Amino acid sequence: MIGQLLILILVLLVIPFVIGGLVTDADREGESLLFRWTGGQFLLWAGFQLICVPLILRERGFRSLVAAFWGYIVALLLLAAAVEIRRWPGERKFPLSCFRSWLRKIQFTDLLLWAAFWSVLLFQLVQAVRLAYADGDDAYYVAVSSITQDADTMYSKLAYTGGGTELDIRHGLAPFPIWISFLGRSSGMPAAIVAHVVLPVVLIAMTYGIFYQIGLKIFEKKDGRLPLFLLFTELLVLFGNYSIYTPENFMIARSRQGKAALGNIVIPFLLLLFLIFLKSLQEKRRIPPLLYLLFCAAATTGCLCSTLGALLVCMAVGIVGLLGSICYRKPGILAPLAVCCMPCVFYALMYLIL
Repeated sequence: MIGQLLILILVLLVIPFVIGGLVTDADREGESLLFRWTGGQFLLWAGFQLICVPLILRERGFRSLVAAFWGYIVALLLLAAAVEIRRWPGERKFPLSCFRSWLRKIQFTDLLLWAAFWSVLLFQLVQAVRLAYADGDDAYYVAVSSITQDADTMYSKLAYTGGGTELDIRHGLAPFPIWISFLGRSSGMPAAIVAHVVLPVVLIAMTYGIFYQIGLKIFEKKDGRLPLFLLFTELLVLFGNYSIYTPENFMIARSRQGKAALGNIVIPFLLLLFLIFLKSLQEKRRIPPLLYLLFCAAATTGCLCSTLGALLVCMAVGIVGLLGSICYRKPGILAPLAVCCMPCVFYALMYLIL
């Protein structure tokens, strides 16, 4: 069990962090450890979607996907290592900027707020694992992950009975459960345990990491407001279970599902990218090409999580791009943003046709 957990830590934390070094230049303050981790994970998710869907449509075995995706990971790791070696002799230092605020003068009230934030976060992580339960969607999604890991097939067996069936193209275009199967196959841990025990801790932590970065952009040097912002976010999550369809319920109780990742990770990450994007326009700075790469990765990840993600991501990027072009008189930003939405358009067309 310890070896399996170490492998999952490597795949979910260490590898995304290393690969995230490829996109740190997307933001002027992008040397944050959290920005590296989330950016690297989105590159991995986007690559998984681009590799997995064609293999599903060709009805290839799950083993082929595992081999292809590990090849993709190794290629990104080698590229990231080359970039770091080239970057190392320069002025750029090891990314410790996310801890700079802790090195400044911190007031006693701020320490209390941070202590409250970490206490509530720990409580949520423990409860998400301790009170894990199987809801109606688990009868399909977690079953798909388990069948894929055990039977070496992808969406060609009935999740409810295990019997053979036609290829389930509708769900196959958003194969987030297959990613869970990949984690299970790579670590040797059953997919059901990965989904109910490991992923809630990682994905909930990633959600708050993204909100932390959003808070840094909103409040900047007003450090005292950042822990208060995060604490109120936690309170909204704690008391947001007034319906089984709220984002808060999805985040705590159903974080293993693609719809939860879309609402609590992909869309907030898009908001973070929008803040970086609009701030660059406001300061009349050149938009880094890597920022467009992250937009494209976020759009592709939205399709990985849910077929609805294609529509939501396109709407969000289109609205922000249109308003940004009008407010800052930059019509030239519309073309690259439209290119970033092409994965969503492509998968939406595939959904309508197939």
